[in-house]
Amino acid sequence: MTEQGQQTWQRLQERIQSQSWPQHTLYVVATPIGNLGDFSLRAWQTLLHCDVIAAEDTRSTRPLLEAWGIQTPLMAAHRHNEAQAAEQIVARLAQGERVALVSDAGAPAVSDPGGRIVRAVRAAGYQVVAIPGASAVITALMASGVTTDENPAFVFAGFTPHKSMARKKWLRQWGAVAAPVVMFESPHRIQAAINDMAAEFPDRQVTFARELTKRFEQVHTCELTEAVDWLKSDKHHEQGEFVVILHAAPQAEVESELDADTQKWLLAMLEHVSARDAVKIAVNATGLPRDMIYEWVLAHKP
Repeated sequence: MTEQGQQTWQRLQERIQSQSWPQHTLYVVATPIGNLGDFSLRAWQTLLHCDVIAAEDTRSTRPLLEAWGIQTPLMAAHRHNEAQAAEQIVARLAQGERVALVSDAGAPAVSDPGGRIVRAVRAAGYQVVAIPGASAVITALMASGVTTDENPAFVFAGFTPHKSMARKKWLRQWGAVAAPVVMFESPHRIQAAINDMAAEFPDRQVTFARELTKRFEQVHTCELTEAVDWLKSDKHHEQGEFVVILHAAPQAEVESELDADTQKWLLAMLEHVSARDAVKIAVNATGLPRDMIYEWVLAHKP
């Protein structure tokens, strides 16, 4: 590191260290999803200032702590002991300690253990501070370009169900939303999940985002009818952890949901009121999803 870089690093450290670190507080800390360099200075200092780190898997967290020179003690807080861990954490906070909560990767309490602990701490009257950082969901959206500033909507559905019948029902439910659907899938179920997805939505696209922030990161978008062939085309395509994005329905499918009369009076309204007001009126009048009507209005407003 250059002398200028060292000076900058020192200034940043001093600035972060001088921030307020209140006691009696649970710090919910996002950790890297693959690349250790994505750990923020604030997250690093948080773990240094805390009295204990509640980790989803202490074995997974130790390499991160070793890499960043953090010697704060660890305790287990996973989905099988979350209620007991919550009691222990609340007791520690009552004694004035600072407690950090981390998951194996990414943001705790977001498709990961931690939500029950956060609720228990808040119910007990103690402060919860989120320390943001890496997110597989946001990383996949950034790399795929499936949203726009005109229509930034997306939904996060978490992990798909394990069994085909339940997964198909789940896919139909989420696929009805007029926005891209972000989901997680494991490598040993990815092909079965994509087969079910292609059967339900043959006219849509899908984005695979695998091994995000790691050496063999790959983001690939294709038609769902071509997705299984892509997975089979290279043995590496089915390896690693997946974020899968089911793209929103094509415009033609959205058009089919709006009957001719609705389209006609929507066009008439757009000549006299704003797009926002037209959408509000149409939602109240038809009961159709706001995102669906909003997308149609964006495509047809004068």
